[in-house]
Amino acid sequence: MRPPVAVSQCSYHHVLEFLRYLDQFGKTKVHLHGCTFFGQPDPPAPCSCPLRQAWGSLDALIGRLRAAYEEHGGSPESNPFGNGTIRLFLREVKDCQAKARGIAYKKKKKKKKSKLLNPTIQGSSSNRTSNHNHRLL
Repeated sequence: MRPPVAVSQCSYHHVLEFLRYLDQFGKTKVHLHGCTFFGQPDPPAPCSCPLRQAWGSLDALIGRLRAAYEEHGGSPESNPFGNGTIRLFLREVKDCQAKARGIAYKKKKKKKKSKLLNPTIQGSSSNRTSNHNHRLL
């Protein structure tokens, strides 16, 4: 920032401005709505769409900055890198890039621990082994 802003004075507005500044140095092609390759993950030819910062890079950077802020004495409540507006911005970047490249990002569901298929067969050791092997599959 010109002039520099002390970390204690930094707000989510400064973080958004920084992320937008970084965008100009990106290397990820993000197709615009009017582009013939919009929505295609592997376009067959080059186009004039802009290069942007990849969502994953921005997300990782913000994660590191959020952790560093707190490691150096900042409180989680005042952390500008953990602000809800920043999370919303990152989600919008992710969705925009996914649509432009034809990639559907879906939240992975956590696997629930499954119970044994038939608990009455646990009596014999051979069945215990086969049940154990079945759970590993």
